[in-house]
Amino acid sequence: MGALLWLLIPVGAGLVAAVWSSWALRNRKAGDVAELAGYARFRDAMEKEHAAPDPASDPV
Repeated sequence: MGALLWLLIPVGAGLVAAVWSSWALRNRKAGDVAELAGYARFRDAMEKEHAAPDPASDPV
């Protein structure tokens, strides 16, 4: 009986690995749209020119 219990450990690990691999390889196309929109917003923000005031010209 003890040998069968030791055999359950690798069988259980194999089942856990199979479930994890199927989850890791799932189709994730829905997230691409949000990521691409975020990248487009980032790119637009980086292209804008922001005029920063010169600290030396500030009257105190």
